[in-house]
Amino acid sequence: MIDQAMTFLDWFGVVVVATTGTLAAARKRMDLFGFILLGTATGIGGGTIRDTVLGATPVFWITSPEYLLASVAVSSAVFFLAHIPQSREALLLRFDAVGLALFAVLGADRTLAMAGGPVAAVAMGIVTATFGGVVRDVLSGESPGILSREVYASAALAGASTFVLLHEGGAGREIAVIVGFTVAAAIRFGALQWGWSLPRYSARGADRANEVVYS
Repeated sequence: MIDQAMTFLDWFGVVVVATTGTLAAARKRMDLFGFILLGTATGIGGGTIRDTVLGATPVFWITSPEYLLASVAVSSAVFFLAHIPQSREALLLRFDAVGLALFAVLGADRTLAMAGGPVAAVAMGIVTATFGGVVRDVLSGESPGILSREVYASAALAGASTFVLLHEGGAGREIAVIVGFTVAAAIRFGALQWGWSLPRYSARGADRANEVVYS
């Protein structure tokens, strides 16, 4: 039962994340090919990098091309429907938050299933959750969200870490998935709602003096 649920979540995650790519394409007023490129690269990008790093080749969408086809289909559909949302920006961020939380957990789960250790599982959860968005932002000419001041990658870190800790602690895969997803989603939605951010580096002492000299 849990395997079927994880497969469904994987599919849902690809569709959700692909949608964020197409909405970014809508904001840039791209043509149909641009929609398909951004949507597909976003939907399967993080998982492709994860599988490549783990040596799970050929990567998942080569052995299961339906993931690629689904991303293309979703991207094409949104091309004709993207005018419907009143606020594409708000919708994009919320879809992205759900996808981030899903892939943080799914990436960590896949790594553990391949006999990866807990540290590798957390790292691959972050990669799966964030690198599709990085590809989307780079292709659309935006600053990658992972580098923004707002809490983003740290939400994936929290979700993946929670999943791994519960899974390795014997809480059960189902509980680990639900709690890990909830933690990542709650943190990301909280950041969107209240503008949470991590502390930023500020020049001090000699660094500040150098700023004055060269300013």
